[in-house]
Amino acid sequence: MTRTRPWRTAGAAALLVALMAAGIAPARAEETAAPAYSAKGADSCLGCHDDPALLSLFKTKHARPRDDRGPFGHGGLQCEACHGPGGAHVRARGKQPAGIVDFGPHALAPPARQNAQCLGCHQSNVAHEWAASQHAASEVPCAACHTLHATHDPVLATATQAEVCTSCHQAEHTDLFKPSHHPLREGKMACSSCHAPHGSQGPFLLIGNTVTETCTSCHSEYRGPFLWEHQPVAEDCSNCHDAHGSAQPSLLKTRPPFLCQQCHEGAGHPSIFNGPQGLPGGGAPSAYLLAGGCVNCHTQVHGSNHPSGRLLMR
Repeated sequence: MTRTRPWRTAGAAALLVALMAAGIAPARAEETAAPAYSAKGADSCLGCHDDPALLSLFKTKHARPRDDRGPFGHGGLQCEACHGPGGAHVRARGKQPAGIVDFGPHALAPPARQNAQCLGCHQSNVAHEWAASQHAASEVPCAACHTLHATHDPVLATATQAEVCTSCHQAEHTDLFKPSHHPLREGKMACSSCHAPHGSQGPFLLIGNTVTETCTSCHSEYRGPFLWEHQPVAEDCSNCHDAHGSAQPSLLKTRPPFLCQQCHEGAGHPSIFNGPQGLPGGGAPSAYLLAGGCVNCHTQVHGSNHPSGRLLMR
């Protein structure tokens, strides 16, 4: 029979006392062991998680049994491929031990842990831009926008995407109800028509490198180059337009001539500077000026290719 030497027993006891004095409790065997997966896979999960809203997962791409890339593919881990090893979770009858990952903006798992699960598969279409995006910097979890168990993820549908985005972007939600707006509420375009939510090289997560490049990807008639250019147009469309919505026509920030007079003075021009009270004295050299719109004459305000279009009038 092997006997334990007294000096070894005393040394172990002294070490245990020192660890406890330092506030370091010895780890139990089950805490140091690698997390175990449940024996029955999804069948173990469905014994408790039988909500119809969760079961709709089986109608999505994530549940294709013959897709080797997905969690339910051949040899896949099924629910645990995303939620982590659930063996201890099953044995604990619903408690959330280490290893289980829940998803959503109010989940116990931190956003970085949640997103690591998603990016483990979605490398080619997300990860190359995500790390430098504003959404990643703001610690937005993927599940704050994506509803993975839904048969049709609302954020991927043109008709419902704006509703998802504006649940956080409240100011833009208000803009969409102004008289002049892009047709997002009508379902004819989506936020992703202009923005790349997973990351972009441009400002404001725009799909183009600049605001103007993004706008002219649709409004190609204003792309130029023009023989006679209007400088603020070439610089940035948002100098004059509110892209998400405006109370003025054509998404303008304010009506002409007030908008134009923010840059152009009345000196040297056959007009009187318009103030909030209209035209002082009730007179003007031209009836067109009484209408209060510079574009009544300067019709090619975005730029002109006419040889005599220096003043953007033709």
